[in-house]
Amino acid sequence: MSFLDRLERRFGRFAVSNLSLYLVIGQVGVYLALMLGRLDRTWFYLVPQLALDGEWWRLATFLLMPPQMGFLFIAFAWYMFYLMGSALESYWGEFRFNIFLLIGYGLTVGLAFLDPGGLVTNGFLAGSVFLAFAYLNPNFELALFLIIPVRIKWLALVTWLFYAYRFAAGGWSDRLQIVAAVGNFFVFFGPDIWRGARQARRRSAGEAERTKLAAQTGGVRHRCRICGKTDVSNPELDFRYCSKCAGDQCYCPEHIFNHAHVTDPAP
Repeated sequence: MSFLDRLERRFGRFAVSNLSLYLVIGQVGVYLALMLGRLDRTWFYLVPQLALDGEWWRLATFLLMPPQMGFLFIAFAWYMFYLMGSALESYWGEFRFNIFLLIGYGLTVGLAFLDPGGLVTNGFLAGSVFLAFAYLNPNFELALFLIIPVRIKWLALVTWLFYAYRFAAGGWSDRLQIVAAVGNFFVFFGPDIWRGARQARRRSAGEAERTKLAAQTGGVRHRCRICGKTDVSNPELDFRYCSKCAGDQCYCPEHIFNHAHVTDPAP
């Protein structure tokens, strides 16, 4: 059982459902109040030095600051944040989505105090939600400018490049917020990315070995461990490798789900 599983068993009952919706509703309320002149926009930025001077509410109110753009773009940004946040909550469950946002919030606030005079917004924290959604749904399509269909993985790539540029060219406040957003992403997805890289290396090594073996055995690259059929004798068959067997064990369609798993990789 993972650490998150243990936390969820103990504190899961305190999770807030539809958290992304509440954040959007809060930003809509602030946007309307700003439009009516009832609030001052500067009250909602997180400036660590001002928080240290007693304006402690900034530690929370920066989460409710709406994006600074035209209304149509703001409405689209709210819709996308709600859509992606709800999708992550459905995929992970309420508790883990809460933890994802809480870690991002904690990193953003904590690192902000390394530059007390800097100005912090919620933009990069929202960006971490976008990157998480894109990682889990790389082929999801968005209509760019409501016309051009674009897979979200390409928009995520642009976002990573933008973060790299802002980190290199921006001030310390931007850099710290980027580190917080990227750190939040890698806390959740770093282990999966590492395992995927290791599996890719193993697959590459296995493919190289099979190519070498094929050259030594007259073109045979795949041979069923049970019946001995090969891709040369039976080119119509789809040979597969069992992930539960030790070593690099190949099976034909008849035996891929009907064999005793190998525990000793030695032949």
